[in-house]
Formats: sequence, C-alpha cells, structure tokens
Amino acid sequence: MVSDEARHQAYVDTRYPLSALTARIIAAAHEVHRILGPGFEEVIYQRALEKELQAESLECAREVWIDVWYKEIEVDRKRVDFVAGDSSGDVMLEIKAKAKLDDVDLVQALSYLKASNWRVGLLINFGSKRLEIRRLAN
Repeated sequence: MVSDEARHQAYVDTRYPLSALTARIIAAAHEVHRILGPGFEEVIYQRALEKELQAESLECAREVWIDVWYKEIEVDRKRVDFVAGDSSGDVMLEIKAKAKLDDVDLVQALSYLKASNWRVGLLINFGSKRLEIRRLAN
C-alpha cells in the first residue's frame, strides 16, 4: 500500500506556488475520480471531494462568495466552489463535471482567482474519462 506522503509526492510540481498543498488536493480529487468515475452531476463530486479534503486534514469551505470590483466599486458577487487550505495558505477550487474542459472554463476560473486575490487555484473536471486538472496562479 502506498503511503499518503508518497501519493502526494506524485503531484508535487515545484514550479507552482503552494505545490505541497495543491498536491494533497489533487490526490484527494484523484481518489474521488477513481471511486466515482465520470458521469455524475457536479454537486456529487463536490460532496465527495469535501469528504476527501477533510480526510486529508485540510480545512475547506464550499460555495465561498467573492466580491467583484470595477474601479473601486463592487459590481457583483460570485461563488467559487471551494477554498481549501492549511497553515501554508489557501487554494481556490473550481469544479466541473463535463466531457472536457473548454477555454471558457479556464477563463472563468482565472477571473474568479483574480477577483478573489488568492494566489493559487485549481480547475478540476471530474466529468471526463481521465481527471482533468489545471493549476492556476494569480
């Protein structure tokens, strides 16, 4: 059996900030995808991922509101799917459940990351045959 540390190490990429933290989140996402596979609605993956993040001893909050500002005026609020973190920092997560990620999904996740002021985000798609993950940095 592979230890949690070895499983996490497979996803560490030091080119990205908070790499050790994102590795733990990615490992949790892979576990959800391994068990559930593709084909479910987004909310099912959100619920399962929340359980896995908690099993990784990560703090997480679902459906976190962020303010969208334009020229120092708040123009709207949007919800990001998750914020997960530990003592090293927080990561914004956008979850999808579709056959494949589109450019618009990446643009949306990058816009949310910019509006939120978090340094790091992950765009995770559970709907494809292979789990799709995009690391994002602000």
